[in-house]
Amino acid sequence: MHIVHPDLDPYLLAHCGPAADDVLRDLAEETRASFPELVSMQISHDEGVFLTLLTQLTGARLAVEVGTFTGYSSLCIARGLAEGGRLIACDLSEEWTAVARRHWGRAGVADRIDLRLAPALDTLRALPDEETVDFAFVDADKTGYPAYYEELVRRLRPGGVMALDNVLQGGRVVDEDEQGAPVRSIRALNDLIAADARVTSVMLPLRDGLTVVRKRDGGS
Repeated sequence: MHIVHPDLDPYLLAHCGPAADDVLRDLAEETRASFPELVSMQISHDEGVFLTLLTQLTGARLAVEVGTFTGYSSLCIARGLAEGGRLIACDLSEEWTAVARRHWGRAGVADRIDLRLAPALDTLRALPDEETVDFAFVDADKTGYPAYYEELVRRLRPGGVMALDNVLQGGRVVDEDEQGAPVRSIRALNDLIAADARVTSVMLPLRDGLTVVRKRDGGS
């Protein structure tokens, strides 16, 4: 299922600003060349611009990312952080994040990113159980989404924002014959968020679906 007609794709990217700079272009190219079978894991440029915008709009000083891959999304988030801000980036792969580290350095944001190579749930549960996170982005293993959401939403400050990628699963979320574990997990997440009184949420048909939630005041 095409969430957005493919003929519109070049138009959408052409009308997204600012344009990707040399670092982002080189990172995307290296990811395609080095991990061609995994390139779909990298976010598109328009989504990257949106992440920077969300980070800036929240005035984020503490951000958390679950699923770093080769670092495109973390670079975009880091660029949007307020002065002195920090991004905790969670991943398991030294190989993927070695690419990320090099490009973070080129972009001048390496000092803002705290990369933690460990199971993301372990990293999240080790964070202070306090409402201190300003912005969070989840783009990792889909079966882990409900657990990642719960750990993060309790740590979001009131007014804090979380974005979760791939919530439409190529349209498979509405196919009753599709019962694979990732799709069932995302369906459960989508139902959970829609009914969660702690947050206000909207599901956007951006790429493969992006849900944005804002924690309400008193939404502990």
